[in-house]
Amino acid sequence: MQWSQVLEDPTLQNLPYKIELNEWGNIVLSPASNRHGLLQAELAGLLREQKTQGKVLTECSIDTFKGVKVADLAWGSTAFFQHNGVNTPYPEAPELCIESLSPSNSQGEMEQKIQLYLAKGAREVWLCSEQGALEFYGYRGPLERSELFPAMPLRADI
Repeated sequence: MQWSQVLEDPTLQNLPYKIELNEWGNIVLSPASNRHGLLQAELAGLLREQKTQGKVLTECSIDTFKGVKVADLAWGSTAFFQHNGVNTPYPEAPELCIESLSPSNSQGEMEQKIQLYLAKGAREVWLCSEQGALEFYGYRGPLERSELFPAMPLRADI
């Protein structure tokens, strides 16, 4: 399938799952809990407090080398949005991509997403545990703190 077909398919609307495409065009569904949604909202609020020259978006679709992946949360600079608008999916990743972890996420899947987002231009990728602890990654690997948002707390509390 192509991403445009996923978006237009009425049977895929209003599912309680996050939808992505793998590298073969197959749909991958991931269930999301209310805790997941609360953490996503909390992180969005924290990001808005940190930086004004850009925008926060949820469910950010990115066309990667392994299909369309959907970051739970992303932050893009003004320049990113001037260049990409609201194209769906984005051909490049915003500067920051965040995944809020669920029990269904494997470590291998998250390691792959980190690499895919960085390969598509993200400067940082964050992982948020179910307890709200944040891990930060850049091109050189794990980071002690975010370099994009140095004042960001190390956890999101809900």
